[in-house]
Amino acid sequence: MKNKELKRKGISYSKYGYIFSIPFVLTFCICTLYPIIYTAFIGFTNLKGLGSTNFSLATPLFKNFSTILHNRSFQIAVKNTFLMWIINFIPQIVLALILAAWFTNEQNDIKGKGFFKVVFYMPNIITAATIAILFASLFAYPVSPVNYLLEKMGYPKFDFPQSKTAARLIVAFIQFWMWYGYTMIVLTSGILGISPEIFEAAEIDGANGVQKFFKITLPNLKTIMLYTLVTSLIGGLQMYDIPSLLMQNSGPDNATLTASVFIYNQAFKGSYMFNRAAAASMLMFIIIAILSAIIFYLLRDKDEAKFAKMERQRIREYNKQQKALKAEAKGGNK
Repeated sequence: MKNKELKRKGISYSKYGYIFSIPFVLTFCICTLYPIIYTAFIGFTNLKGLGSTNFSLATPLFKNFSTILHNRSFQIAVKNTFLMWIINFIPQIVLALILAAWFTNEQNDIKGKGFFKVVFYMPNIITAATIAILFASLFAYPVSPVNYLLEKMGYPKFDFPQSKTAARLIVAFIQFWMWYGYTMIVLTSGILGISPEIFEAAEIDGANGVQKFFKITLPNLKTIMLYTLVTSLIGGLQMYDIPSLLMQNSGPDNATLTASVFIYNQAFKGSYMFNRAAAASMLMFIIIAILSAIIFYLLRDKDEAKFAKMERQRIREYNKQQKALKAEAKGGNK
């Protein structure tokens, strides 16, 4: 009986974790990793056209990347993408923080909190095509609800689709309107994860709501803020559906041309230049990776990083001491 119990205790269940992860690993390799590697490879070739199987490596090897980097349209697309992302992200995170703090404040006895959360989150679940058609109708020229209101207020009609500034602001506003509810939900979950005892101790010490928000809530939301910033950056730099569906031909002077729209145009319009589209995709991948690494570095936990550095230093010193002791022991034996 004792032998059987020992055998049972010696069973390792860790292998089942690897077994259960196999479907995800296979799916990731087939649907994500392979396309990324193949896209990177295409960037170094002269592949063009649908169904083309005859292609070779580009000469010189980085020709497509150099061509894309010097492409004026790609430069404009990257600039527009960053500009529209910044314009929509700053008010998005500010409003989401305010709403999250409002919903999680126990002193605010708000009836129907759940209803308001659903209403704020609702734009995120509406399809991009529906939203694009809605806003295209709202800001159309010369007849639209917005121009009708301007006329009633005594202002002349305004051609929003033909204004570079207005076109960018409309796209940025739509992105803000669609995603602030999602960001609010994420931040709310982060605030609810903070220990209530910290807030109770602050109240006992006489801290007001503003002090608790800036001294307790924000510092403890650093990890959630990091997640929100990185995911927003990745999503913002991949902006495609709203700019593509809302503005015809990327608006006036490519005002709403984004990097993703540029890549789509290179691959599936005109001469089907898959090689240049792949090169542009990999350049955006590199840009996103570098910016994400910078954000991780800037928002890292400095105390934890300092402690980890000290721990590594302690381990190195310990290993040196052990080696020295072993060397002395060997010398003494001789």
